[in-house]
Amino acid sequence: MKRNELVDNIFRKGSFLCVGLDTDIRKLPACLTGTPAERVVAFNKAIIDATADYCVAYKPNLAFYESLGAEGWSALAETVAYIREKYPDQFIIADAKRGDIGNTAALYARTFFETMDFDAVTLAPYMGEDSVKPFLGYEDKWSIILALTSNPSAKDFETVLDSKGVAMYERVIRLSRHWGTPVNTMYVVGATQAESLDAIRAVAPRHFLLVPGVGAQGGSLEEVARHGMIDECGLLVNSSRGIIYASSGEDFAEAAGAAAKELAAQMSTLLPQ
Repeated sequence: MKRNELVDNIFRKGSFLCVGLDTDIRKLPACLTGTPAERVVAFNKAIIDATADYCVAYKPNLAFYESLGAEGWSALAETVAYIREKYPDQFIIADAKRGDIGNTAALYARTFFETMDFDAVTLAPYMGEDSVKPFLGYEDKWSIILALTSNPSAKDFETVLDSKGVAMYERVIRLSRHWGTPVNTMYVVGATQAESLDAIRAVAPRHFLLVPGVGAQGGSLEEVARHGMIDECGLLVNSSRGIIYASSGEDFAEAAGAAAKELAAQMSTLLPQ
């Protein structure tokens, strides 16, 4: 998906919501029957139908599908195909956090961009440009680079200062912004790190930011928008558990739709006019 198409969708819908499809077989409503993979697909389709009007992106977390083995990969492929067929304006992110190099990275890129037709994939840049470059060769596809995450141990590496007083996450952004461009590269910045968004915007003023952590993890949507939004929005704010597990009963899809609608309504008031 081209950047202008993503921006147009955001302003047309009045939302910059990304729904995380972290579909945990242990949390699926009892009303869903069949094999584990069949239950996952049924759940995902119902969630997607209920939320598609209120979001601009979906982000399946691959761990929840890989844990089911080959059937899980089939469920993931069926989920992506369903979105492509019914809601082709949606931006689809593979939350894979891949970070290898050489032929391995090239084959990961082929997996997500050719075999499975994702728009974007999350990447760990620890091994440097070699771990990202193979993904940047695909037109209208996106590399989403981990920068400043919301987990407590992010401080182990991400916020460590070098001899010049520059934090590791800032160094990652400063270097990697030259690997690609704002039309094919994004950064992951946790919503609980909203106070750092001003510094990040000083380094990457035009890049989109994928922001997880709003909702169940306690991040503030208003703070994220205040510090991170630009004239083209420049934000995809992800909510997973707060939407897809809004109810564990037979009304799970209806509850998810209501939760997504509520969050999108807040977002519409924060978008530039």
